Amino acid sequence: MKKLFYLFFFYITLTGNSQAQDLVPLAQDSIAIKADNYFGFDGYQNYYFSSNDIVIKKNKLATLQFQDLSLGEVTKVDVLNPLKIIVFYEKFNTVVILDNQMNETERINFSERDFSIVVSAVGVADQNKLWIFNSLNQKLALYDLITKNIQEIGNSLENEIANYQTDYNYFQWISKSGQWNSCDRYGSVRNITKLELPEKIQIIAPNTIVYLKENTLFVGDFEIGKKNKIKIVEKTFRNFYYKDQILSIFTNEGITNYKINLP
Repeated sequence: MKKLFYLFFFYITLTGNSQAQDLVPLAQDSIAIKADNYFGFDGYQNYYFSSNDIVIKKNKLATLQFQDLSLGEVTKVDVLNPLKIIVFYEKFNTVVILDNQMNETERINFSERDFSIVVSAVGVADQNKLWIFNSLNQKLALYDLITKNIQEIGNSLENEIANYQTDYNYFQWISKSGQWNSCDRYGSVRNITKLELPEKIQIIAPNTIVYLKENTLFVGDFEIGKKNKIKIVEKTFRNFYYKDQILSIFTNEGITNYKINLP
């Protein structure tokens, strides 16, 4: 009987400790900006945002910018590689590539191709390539910046993309039905999990996301089925970005950085 009591006590202790606890990040610094959109920061403490469709790179010492107002609204800026910044203008089916001084090095108008392609997603891939998603045939592809060739990979996607993110090896997306998937450069697709679509989301690991739901930030690990609430000072904010244990919060006043160790 005593042995059963100790086993029961151990079980209660174990399950109690496994309950998700709130994460309390430590405020680091802040930077005042006025912006329409915030795209993130790189490893050199440069912040990227847009204002009136001008793409701006800002640090404590300098501010650089790129603009081509003839291309209209900036859809997305990919800063994964700070030496090759990708600026996507979806309405004009165009990608502009910038160097680290925000100078244009290449412009790709996919409407000028010999075959029909309408790009609705773009991101950096490895080996001088870009991930692209052709909404005409619902297929992923790799665009080679050297040869200018397009290599389609995998089958057509069944559902529309609600949110996506790329790195050198993977294109990850969440469909409008909430299915989170991942595709490698060989076309192998992995179904990760089904989600209730959050307001904003960032994929930070193969099974882990940071997401905003009802004005509260969470980190969810879907491999172990656990989520934690992230407690920050800001009650309302417009966007966030996580990289290298720094959580950056974008509000109407600017950006506040928090140090946080995610589980």
